[in-house]
Amino acid sequence: MDVTDNIQAPNLQAAVSLWEQFAQADDAPGWIQNLRKGGIAHFGEIGVPTTDNEEWRFTNVGPVSKIPFHLSKRQLPQVTKTDVSTYNFGGLDAHLLVFIDGRFAANLSSASAGEPNLRFGSLRDLWAAPQGKLQRHLARHARTDDNGFVALNTAFLQDGAFVFVEAGGVVEKPIHILNIASGISGVSHSRNLIILERGAQAKVIESYLAYRDAAYLTNVVTEMVLEQDALLEHCKVQRESKQAYHVAAINSYQERSSNLLTHSVSIGALLARNTITSVLDGQHSQVTMNGLYIASENQLVDHHTAIHHVKPNCPSHEYYHGILDGKAQGVFNGKIFVRPEAQKTDAKQTNRNLLLSDEAVINTKPQLEIFADDVKCTHGATIGQLEPNSLFYLRARGIPLEKARKILIHAFATEIINRITIDPIRQELDAALFELYEKD
Repeated sequence: MDVTDNIQAPNLQAAVSLWEQFAQADDAPGWIQNLRKGGIAHFGEIGVPTTDNEEWRFTNVGPVSKIPFHLSKRQLPQVTKTDVSTYNFGGLDAHLLVFIDGRFAANLSSASAGEPNLRFGSLRDLWAAPQGKLQRHLARHARTDDNGFVALNTAFLQDGAFVFVEAGGVVEKPIHILNIASGISGVSHSRNLIILERGAQAKVIESYLAYRDAAYLTNVVTEMVLEQDALLEHCKVQRESKQAYHVAAINSYQERSSNLLTHSVSIGALLARNTITSVLDGQHSQVTMNGLYIASENQLVDHHTAIHHVKPNCPSHEYYHGILDGKAQGVFNGKIFVRPEAQKTDAKQTNRNLLLSDEAVINTKPQLEIFADDVKCTHGATIGQLEPNSLFYLRARGIPLEKARKILIHAFATEIINRITIDPIRQELDAALFELYEKD
């Protein structure tokens, strides 16, 4: 029995009573039940964040709580392999894990043949078997005591993707975690755990989109663990319904000499919030965070990032670009924490924003908190409109105004898109950007 069938709640604040039904109906192992109990206990203490919370001051999630969400519907659309292929970045040759409303669709997913060092699949299918790494890391890096949505996700932990690369393994093909929202009003709490053992290498894609336009909530948590000398490129692309809400927490933990390259691309959803946290807990580990957010009409897109420099000799780099049109609102809050023992830290953070209308708004706040004295740390933010001199230059060469605007917008966005090393993703985003700003 699917424990989410016929379980409903009038709003997220009613989650405690809903959770009791959920827990009683499920037969998960004891350690999973303990994680869930901790999640619901913390959610009961902190609840859904409000704008009184400094971390959520510019992002009002009140409307989420007022929509009568249920966890899922029994009847889902008949998503076919043909549908999936259209969502797979132009037929990207990848290991594919498909989830519909947070539930694993084995018939639409692919096996890991030909990759002896790779194991991946549904968390739910794996948690009953002995999995030392799974138990050691699941729900250990994303905190439930200071983020109500992470607590809620942990409380209703039911399924998600598990990706495990053994020591020294080099995964040749990307791993694509494809999340499809049915569009039937509801809420999904997906959980992803990605572990790379010592010296392993992989590329993992998370993509989120809607089968149809509707109001629903995607609440996802992804935890990534990079052991010594591991190398991971992680790309998250969010293109959900313009009526939907998307809340995500991405937490990474890195050991010595590991290297993490991340990309966060947010185009869809009425409200999108990404909380991205990195912990550099080994010397010479490094992280690069790239982000692109594009919003129009009444969309709100929020990126909160935090990089924790725990050990010395660790570089970090952040590059986030935002493009806002109509009455859209953007939020960027980037924090770099350097602990006293993290000497020789080299950290750079940049947030650039392009406002295409007089009504678009951006709230940007880059921050440094440094407790070491031998570091190189810089941060900055810019807010502007299309450069008149650049427009004049293009128009003087016979290029119409709207095409000139599109060229400049495209150039601004591709500074981030071109950092993605997976060609089909880069090409599809590049084409989508041109279509987005196509004017009749």
